[in-house]
Amino acid sequence: MGTREEKNWELIGDVLAAEGSGKSPRVFSSRRTLFGIPSALDQELEALSNEAAERARDQIAQEQGPRKAAGIDAAPREPQPEDGWKAPAAAHRVVHPLEPVFDEQSSVLILGTMPSPKSRETGFYYNHPQNRFWKVMAALFDEPLPASNDEKRALALRHGIALWDVLAECTIKGASDGSIADCVPNDIGWLLGKTPIQAVFCTGAKAAELYGKRCEAAAGMPATRLPSTSPANAATSLDQLIEAYQAILPFCR
Repeated sequence: MGTREEKNWELIGDVLAAEGSGKSPRVFSSRRTLFGIPSALDQELEALSNEAAERARDQIAQEQGPRKAAGIDAAPREPQPEDGWKAPAAAHRVVHPLEPVFDEQSSVLILGTMPSPKSRETGFYYNHPQNRFWKVMAALFDEPLPASNDEKRALALRHGIALWDVLAECTIKGASDGSIADCVPNDIGWLLGKTPIQAVFCTGAKAAELYGKRCEAAAGMPATRLPSTSPANAATSLDQLIEAYQAILPFCR
């Protein structure tokens, strides 16, 4: 396929042929004419009759118009925040900032991977506003949805639930479990030794995978995988999550 300039010359030649000018279209598509004389297009158009020149310009505009409308000829535009675009999260080394939630009556342990940026910012587990963990807990125990960190802690402890995460530190991009690298596990065995925990559950595939590889042997207790309550797991509905999390009830108070 020729360049846009070559197509323009061919269009002019076609118009001239239709007007009976006798000039060959190929005269106007030669590389020498196109690139040897930068102003050749204007010179040739001036030599045509006004009517033929106008027809040529109209056809060129019709040919180029859709391309310009589609932004093909325009310089690429950088995405802006007002377009809803956000720069990809950079990888950071994160050290787990939260203490485990437990007491002497904790009977079931629920583990995630690492607190999300929002949870780290607000100082408690599963605190992203779109995370459905606390909605699931409230539904399971027929309680009001807890709002504050203290209310969330009290709900968990009231029903024998301990909360922690598999990892003590890792490199991660934002809240993306798929980006986790260079992991250091928490000492889950230490927590199990301080409590009468009877069962361990992991929220999501990555938490279950990391627990199995990095914690299970030392902890001496297998874990059951539950679906993630994260907004990233939008394919699982709230009702489906509530049904799946009923698996913890036999171990709760």
